Amino acid sequence: MWLIIFTENTTMKGKLQKKIHDPNEYHSLRFHPYNIALTLGLFSITMLFFAFSAAYVYTRVQFPEIAPISLSPVFFFNTMVLLASSWAINWANRAYLEDNTTDYQHALKVTIVLTIIFMVGQFIGWNDLSSQLDSQFLASNLSSYLYLISALHFAHLLAGLPFLLLFYYVAEKRMKEPVSVLVYFSDPEKQLKLNLLTTYWHYLDVLWIYLILFFLVNSFISF
Repeated sequence: MWLIIFTENTTMKGKLQKKIHDPNEYHSLRFHPYNIALTLGLFSITMLFFAFSAAYVYTRVQFPEIAPISLSPVFFFNTMVLLASSWAINWANRAYLEDNTTDYQHALKVTIVLTIIFMVGQFIGWNDLSSQLDSQFLASNLSSYLYLISALHFAHLLAGLPFLLLFYYVAEKRMKEPVSVLVYFSDPEKQLKLNLLTTYWHYLDVLWIYLILFFLVNSFISF
């Protein structure tokens, strides 16, 4: 009887330790509420942008006399900036897995700076585009699509920025003592949220590349 009790206690203790120290606990939960919420959100965003893309093509077909939109060179520069920000947030993930405090904080900082540069570039691109268009083209529905679609992308990037800033703030505030650093890097929920933020950032990157290619291809097509 004592042997049975000892065996049960040992088994329970082992399970408890595994639950506490297993870093892959959250990775195994594919249907975690956070994952489901992000998946549904990204699906909704995708459908929204596809709808605006289809509306743009439909407007071009209905009004073939209107010249297609020519993208400002700033938008191509912004593409490189956004790609660099995706690389930086990947760097943050690698540093997190390696328990590298310095690289982790630097990677988050670089991601934030690149995101702000992208946002400033968007305003420059919009201003450059408006200066190239004549009054008649500005009055058309076609020109409004680029502003609307790029502004929507800007809004979704802006929505993710507070979470990125929060990660950086918590990292700078809590990761000062060895014990606090260990606790931070051992938190599976924090790792899950970092992975979700990374997925969201990569999604915005892919979405922006799609938008650039979409308008670029349309600029060479005549209806």
